[in-house]
Amino acid sequence: MVKPVCLVIGAGAGIGGHVGARFARAGYHAVLCRRSDQAGLDRLVSDIEKEGGSASGFLLNAIEDGAIEERAAAIEAEIGPIEAVVFNLGAQIGDRALADTSAKAFEVGWRLATFALFRTATSIFPAMEARGSGTLLVTSATAAVRGNAGQHSHAAAMGGRRMLCQTLNAEFSPKGIHVAHILIDGAVDAPDTLGKMLGPERFQQLREARGLENDGLLVPAEVAETYFHVAQQHRSAWTHELDLRAFSDRPWWNH
Repeated sequence: MVKPVCLVIGAGAGIGGHVGARFARAGYHAVLCRRSDQAGLDRLVSDIEKEGGSASGFLLNAIEDGAIEERAAAIEAEIGPIEAVVFNLGAQIGDRALADTSAKAFEVGWRLATFALFRTATSIFPAMEARGSGTLLVTSATAAVRGNAGQHSHAAAMGGRRMLCQTLNAEFSPKGIHVAHILIDGAVDAPDTLGKMLGPERFQQLREARGLENDGLLVPAEVAETYFHVAQQHRSAWTHELDLRAFSDRPWWNH
């Protein structure tokens, strides 16, 4: 029997990998895609298989012309129908003054956050529309709703991501495709993202001060439960947008 597929674009050791594992536990075949680190990708697949789940892993450069399109077509033809997509690509290039933000750096943020999402939808939605069902879960960030100094590329890119989700929802929700924009409004306890930005020592210090038993960092496994819940919602009560943060964090609108 062919299993439904959950495709994760941006499958690191944080949210992406955990969401893929959660869907695999529910009987999906998780297809995990990330730009680099074959060894890390293999570990994620192996961990799912050790739990009795089914998974595949592929390196995917989402900026490369045709990469998303070719992978989506191959999955549909060789693995199974893509019933859920988790678009989890980050587009953070760090705090940069306008004078220090090159045109290339600005464009990279847009290509990752917005153009790659557009290409994902154009690649996958036709098959979902033909089947009359499907789910697109899009990881977003505080920058989608609030611009800060030094975040010219990121805020513009994530704001575009949010608006694209709204247009996709407006067109495809009546056709049975559930689009959800999930705003991560806080620091995530993830070694592949926050850990790399801070470095191992500072990341561990942050975990000890705010994370672990303090529950002050977003826990990827718990975030994954929310993603899975949204994907299983009845169509009479679909969520289009929600935000997630640790209980002790101040919401973005109160900053």
